[in-house]
Amino acid sequence: MADTGPQTASSRLLKILCVLIALWLVLPLFIIVPISFSGEDSFSFPPRTWTLARYASLADPAWTSAVLNSLAVAALVAVLSAVLGTLAAFAIARSRSGVMALVRALILSPQVVPIVVFGLGLYLVFLRWNMVGTLWGFVIAHTVLAVPFVVIPVSAALQTFDRSLERASASLGAGPMATFRQVTLPIIRPAVLSGAFLAFLSSFDEVVLALFLKSPSYYTLPVQLYRRMTDTIDPTVAAVATLELCLVIAGVVIALILQSRRPSPDQS
Repeated sequence: MADTGPQTASSRLLKILCVLIALWLVLPLFIIVPISFSGEDSFSFPPRTWTLARYASLADPAWTSAVLNSLAVAALVAVLSAVLGTLAAFAIARSRSGVMALVRALILSPQVVPIVVFGLGLYLVFLRWNMVGTLWGFVIAHTVLAVPFVVIPVSAALQTFDRSLERASASLGAGPMATFRQVTLPIIRPAVLSGAFLAFLSSFDEVVLALFLKSPSYYTLPVQLYRRMTDTIDPTVAAVATLELCLVIAGVVIALILQSRRPSPDQS
């Protein structure tokens, strides 16, 4: 009983510290969102006038082109990452070869290597292949970064997967593909979908690789944001940032919901 007081005090101090850190991280949002409704041609805060003109100006072709490019790239990256990441997770989880540890490290290495080094290397390679400033150049580069977002949750799902279900399916005459479609995939689907959502978000918001791979005729939304922030004072970027924030929050919430619906070992 004598230790209860110090433990309670340290627990309260830890909670206060966590709240302060959370407020520090969220504080910029309370500035960006109001500025997106500002009627002034500056980043003054708090706004003295309010308007929706910043959102209406997003109809400009420069913004719409950037948004459509980002959506196209992110959608393709999500699909490719889901397929490749699921296949890689199966190879890692089901193989008993020691080589798979090296394969896993290589797959996850883009998350460890400094992004500037990775981007410069891709730029030099894609420049020789004439893929700089192209849709598939962006898709391939972003997919390399996004695959780990699928490999990690799918590998975790396969670790708790009851393989007796697959053996039962095989004993009833189902082939490997039928077993995968009807037994394995429905159980690991939440992990695959949550990884695909995270891959979509990571591609949609990626700026460093996009700056290396952009061209005057093909660029993504983060590049357009960077241009407007460095070349002009345009509060429209606050409106774009607010919309991106809503998209990211929605995507993360959906991914968490899908991940939480993954069946437990007892349910599978």
